[in-house]
Amino acid sequence: MASSHDIRRGRAPAVAFSYGGSVRSAEREGGRSVQIAQLLAIIDTAYSRQSWHGTNLRGSIRGVTPRQASWRAARDRHNIWELVVHCAYWKYIAWRRLTGEQRGSFVLKGSNWFRRPQDMTEREWRSDVALLERMHRQLRDAVARLTPRDLSRTPSGSKVSNFALLSGVAAHDLYHAGQIQLLKRLSKAR
Repeated sequence: MASSHDIRRGRAPAVAFSYGGSVRSAEREGGRSVQIAQLLAIIDTAYSRQSWHGTNLRGSIRGVTPRQASWRAARDRHNIWELVVHCAYWKYIAWRRLTGEQRGSFVLKGSNWFRRPQDMTEREWRSDVALLERMHRQLRDAVARLTPRDLSRTPSGSKVSNFALLSGVAAHDLYHAGQIQLLKRLSKAR
């Protein structure tokens, strides 16, 4: 059994599984290895695919209005809108570390948290949701080009292996999906 140290170093547990299909079909998906196909399944499930654990990130923002997205539970607390852009940013960071792209190429100025104005339009909200979608697709495309050997490598600017970085992206999506679900409920109760 793989220890947490093994996982941080990129040695994925020797477990075969697949979401929505057999391992054999995962092996054939685009000629990818089982490890890469499984990692893509995990990333996609946390972002937008149906799963056993409940709402994923994309599902958590489905039907959210700009008013809901910009509501704050308290002063100086992040809102749904900022969580969406934050998730897009960290997908970008993972992509940048995988590809070696230079810093500063994210479409918005700043890093990590991006304050969004309180009164934004539907068009601006949809634009930031589209940014999240683009960053997910961009990251997914980079992951699809990896080899199993790449998973154990530690990219420049990272303290963890590509495997830990990418499984962390999935965990990050689900963590913030839970926050968004809570903020939606709180905003309705006010």
